[in-house]
Amino acid sequence: MDAIREDITGKRARGLDRAFEILDHLRLARTPMKPNEIASQIGAPRSSVYELVNLLLRNGIVEYSGGDGRIFLGRKLYFLGAAYENHFDFSRECEKALERVAGETRETAQLCMLDGNKYTVVHMKEGIRPFRISADVGHSVPIPWTASGRLLVAHLSDTEILNLIPENDFHLPNGTWLDPQAFIAEVRAADKAGEFTFNSIVDSFTHCFAVPVRGELGTTIATLCLVAPRDDGLKNREFYLACLKAAAQDLHQKPF
Repeated sequence: MDAIREDITGKRARGLDRAFEILDHLRLARTPMKPNEIASQIGAPRSSVYELVNLLLRNGIVEYSGGDGRIFLGRKLYFLGAAYENHFDFSRECEKALERVAGETRETAQLCMLDGNKYTVVHMKEGIRPFRISADVGHSVPIPWTASGRLLVAHLSDTEILNLIPENDFHLPNGTWLDPQAFIAEVRAADKAGEFTFNSIVDSFTHCFAVPVRGELGTTIATLCLVAPRDDGLKNREFYLACLKAAAQDLHQKPF
């Protein structure tokens, strides 16, 4: 009987893992998909994906969208997220910090975190410029492509960093290869300096700034970032960093 219970428990756990994999796949795809497309792209049996999709549909976690049996993330996830944000004081304080930084610098301010083995923008406050130069909230980007990435993995050992980041993520958008050891050297230097700035790897006209937001144990739990036109970023480098560090220090002192 114990063996049977363990087998049932194991199957339920694997089913739950698969359900989260389906939701994550839809989030990253950012478009409605058919269950058979999802099964093919995540390498899962169609029968189990259809079974889980039906369960998620019954509970409002996913909904039909776009016709032809396509599904996407459901409204219940919005309500769950709203309840989380209402309870999570850190999120509200981060919004205040971003408003402060964007107001002082007039540039786009972001709060960034790790999402598995990728970097993502969690919150953002647009600057006053007439054109948009920032990433979408929730969009996952390879860690080595970002200023924040150097700070977000600084608590890991060299081996842990290499195990976390997929090898292909060291191929940069401009077609060049970033040597992993050079990346690790930048990680250690950024952690020591408490900052990292560079000309954006993703586009050719912006300069990126990142400073750590540290948790109770002193490790980086998030970063505060600025995305500025390259010339303005280089001209105002010290002022922008000072604004970011003051806001990050204020967040660090909050009792989360």
